[in-house]
Amino acid sequence: MKVNFVQTTIAIAISGLISCGFYNFHNSENKLFLSIGGFIFLFITLAVSIGINFELSRTTTNIRVVSGIFFTNALISHLIFTFFGFTEPSYLITNGILLLIYVLIVDSIYISKQ
Repeated sequence: MKVNFVQTTIAIAISGLISCGFYNFHNSENKLFLSIGGFIFLFITLAVSIGINFELSRTTTNIRVVSGIFFTNALISHLIFTFFGFTEPSYLITNGILLLIYVLIVDSIYISKQ
């Protein structure tokens, strides 16, 4: 596994800008909660998608596809939470389950060397 620092830095910047947008467009007391959670979820999926290469090109491709799907899923989820009211438990449960499923799938792809 090789980390590309320039692309990982770009992933940090993109995730930060998107999270800043979540913070600015949300109008309840959960603004900070939404933006920090959004940054963490988007950064993890985007950094794995564009910032990491694996030994096998097939493994890299499969993990990038899964990361792209979950990045899009996280973006849609956070956009929904941005424009509609939510409670902290509903946010944590929804995005926690999505993030854990993502980690499980990526780990199983990496371990199986697919």
